[in-house]
Amino acid sequence: MPITATPTPGKTLLTPRDHVLIMIDFQSQMSFATHSIDAITLRNNAALAARAAASFKVPTILTTVAAKTFSGPMFSEVTDPFPGQALLDRTSMNTWEDVAVIKKVNEIGKSRLVLAGLWTSVCIVGPALSALEQGFEIYVLTDACGDVSAEAHNRAIERMVQAGARPMTALQYLLELQRDWARAETYESTTGIARQFGGSYGLGVTYAKSMFGAHEG
Repeated sequence: MPITATPTPGKTLLTPRDHVLIMIDFQSQMSFATHSIDAITLRNNAALAARAAASFKVPTILTTVAAKTFSGPMFSEVTDPFPGQALLDRTSMNTWEDVAVIKKVNEIGKSRLVLAGLWTSVCIVGPALSALEQGFEIYVLTDACGDVSAEAHNRAIERMVQAGARPMTALQYLLELQRDWARAETYESTTGIARQFGGSYGLGVTYAKSMFGAHEG
């Protein structure tokens, strides 16, 4: 019997209203030992994800570990899009074992979580596996994460995927939230974020707008 296609999005695609973004330990001390991705690219991708979430009003949790005693302040690229938002500082390496973070997750009340942060094999694997076990859906922004080596990062991503997590990139995250260029209310914000943080794609948007006055919608 033939299958009938309909113009509707897949249920596993993210929308601005169905998830919470948790950005974990984007801090100086954590970045010093990160070698799976260079610091400039990491900061760029973290900024892209943070600005995407802020633009689409996605509930976002910002959490640090031992900010005052060891790891230092969170990247301004991550905090700037959320002015005045409190950072949840922890002692636990596994964010999911922190009472304040879990309280916030429960207050927001979303069953889908998008994770990004340092390091992939510790601070992302911990909450990813813990939340999956409790029935949450997990997405990981793999290029907005980093680890002490490519081996550590890659094995961590494999481990999470094997457990049911869904990997994606920061730019993919932004474009999945927009998903239709006819959504005029977020068009300028989305293309603006892409131009600033979207690498060669952003250059293409800038070129098209400058040379032809192009508009994707």
